[in-house]
Amino acid sequence: MEELLGHLTDVYRCLASGSCPQRSAVEVARAVFSGLCVHVRGGDASSLSLSLVHRLVSGARGSRFCREVLVELRGLDLLPQLVLHFQSEDQVVSHLAARSVSACVCYHLQESGAVSPAWQRKCVEAFQSAPPSAELDACLWSLTDVLKRLIKGARHDILGEILSGFDCSLLSLCSKFLPEGGSPATQSEVVFTHSSQQVSSFCLLLDLLEVLSASGVCAQSQRLIHARCPALLAAVGHGSEYFVRRKAALLLKRAALQRLGEDLALGGAAPSGLKQAGSGCQRLSLARSVLTAVDQDWLHGVQVRPAAFFGGTKQIRDGETQEADCVMLRAISLIVLKSIEIQIQTSGGAAVHGAPEPCVYVERLWGFLRRCSVQLAGLRHLCCWISLLFGEQDDDMMEAARALLALFLHHRDQTMSSGSGGPAVLAAACSSGFNPHCHFVLLLHSVSFDHSILLDFLISSETCFLEYLVRYLKCLRDDWPGFIWACGGGAAAPDCGPSLQESRSAPPTPPAGAGSCVTPPQRRLVDYDSSDGSDPEDMEVCDSRPGPPGGLGNADAARLPASPRHRRRLSLTDSPGAAAAPRPGVVTSARAVQCLCELREVVSRLHARKLFPYNPASLLKLLTQVEDASQQSDAKTDKLDF
Repeated sequence: MEELLGHLTDVYRCLASGSCPQRSAVEVARAVFSGLCVHVRGGDASSLSLSLVHRLVSGARGSRFCREVLVELRGLDLLPQLVLHFQSEDQVVSHLAARSVSACVCYHLQESGAVSPAWQRKCVEAFQSAPPSAELDACLWSLTDVLKRLIKGARHDILGEILSGFDCSLLSLCSKFLPEGGSPATQSEVVFTHSSQQVSSFCLLLDLLEVLSASGVCAQSQRLIHARCPALLAAVGHGSEYFVRRKAALLLKRAALQRLGEDLALGGAAPSGLKQAGSGCQRLSLARSVLTAVDQDWLHGVQVRPAAFFGGTKQIRDGETQEADCVMLRAISLIVLKSIEIQIQTSGGAAVHGAPEPCVYVERLWGFLRRCSVQLAGLRHLCCWISLLFGEQDDDMMEAARALLALFLHHRDQTMSSGSGGPAVLAAACSSGFNPHCHFVLLLHSVSFDHSILLDFLISSETCFLEYLVRYLKCLRDDWPGFIWACGGGAAAPDCGPSLQESRSAPPTPPAGAGSCVTPPQRRLVDYDSSDGSDPEDMEVCDSRPGPPGGLGNADAARLPASPRHRRRLSLTDSPGAAAAPRPGVVTSARAVQCLCELREVVSRLHARKLFPYNPASLLKLLTQVEDASQQSDAKTDKLDF
């Protein structure tokens, strides 16, 4: 045994240093295989042999010696011996075996295009009959890793062939962990009151389900996340461990946002399969499951713990409150909001028979947030919740803003058709926190009305800001009085809380005990005018921080994220001849229009020099129409004043 360990150690050191071992490929292959065969008598030789197999596969592309050793090992029937280690009681050995097997399977697929029968048979047997165990975990991990490698390599032809052999067994496995049918309430006793081993297997199953959905292969197993949504919602509400609930919630969030498998696209273009994850019917099925659960008080059973710091919790001083886990709050919020948006889009704006109005779901979501978060519960102007909750998460904030905009337009159309007036629509929207005009003003305030940051968002592919901005500008163009109302006239509505024009002073320091939700986002700025051939533009930085937008009260303004960079903007109060205070909302609306004008100018300039990444014609047209609406409103106001 010691002699074998010495041989294996020498070979590993040579391969790690990039040199060729003195022994022949046949001798090395026999030593590695012998180490795999003695796993019952000792784990050291097995672990070293498994690590050597992975090292050989990793170096096969650039080393002839590694390829020769792998040919010899294949002749010794390597894979059947490797999969035996899946059932090892040593978790390290079991995981090393799963890693080595997945590497060998992908290597053989690349060389011969054939799937290993021994590996496929072992996984199918484990999925169909094996209880939660180290063997099942190894099978789940190895299949997930193989699929990830194939997706990254754009081998979609092989993906379909592999999954066709696993489809039935995966359905059988999901029936154990995620029972089909029923509601989250009825499934709460079936799922997630079990051992730590079952929790481990379940978490690995969630990883596999995400990769299956991202594969884009037409198979039943590819649709399991959407088909078993009620069971996943039960996991969020009744998981035995908090990290299990969190993991399930984040998976559902990515499914609702069509971001399944987004980590597979890091460092390059997204694989074509990722763009197909979640058809319209699948997303509608998920949305209906979520809204049905919300209607059955699912949110009441979802528990959110305090924010964790590297696996622990923050030490609380006397009189200090600890903020809830914002990752979980954002996930639950987006699951509900995107489900509402999908329901509105698929229903064509018409009310769904027997279903509550979308506003009801928002009110229940707001009740959940108020119960879980001390900071959110203290808000007086409810439209501030989106800025407070999503903070630095620009991508999530844009998704939430887009969903709430769809809800507002749906509510406005339904209310207008019943004969109610515009102020009533805006008051109701503010009372439930989904007035898009307030959201846009708060967004501009968070970036200090700096068009450069908006340009950053437009060019970035990390958010849906372009789609959100186009939709909102259409709303703004058609509802300019509503925007002015949100900037300063909302105080007239009894249910709206403090007006957006209430405070002009600089926002005070956030109160002690403010959690991670209120961390000021560091907005990324790019000096686009520094490129060759660009016109210089004034980038003077003002010395004082601008006040809160139009009508946030001091308490709400204190909670808003602030940008670290501020610019001087021309407003009515900057004019030396200003003899009287401006009307409520005029200063805020003027700064907003100026920001949009500057955005239009810089986009036009970049587009003229062919420096803009896409055709912004429709965006520029909308920005011009918004300017025209502003000028027409100013002309009417000046005429009335005269």
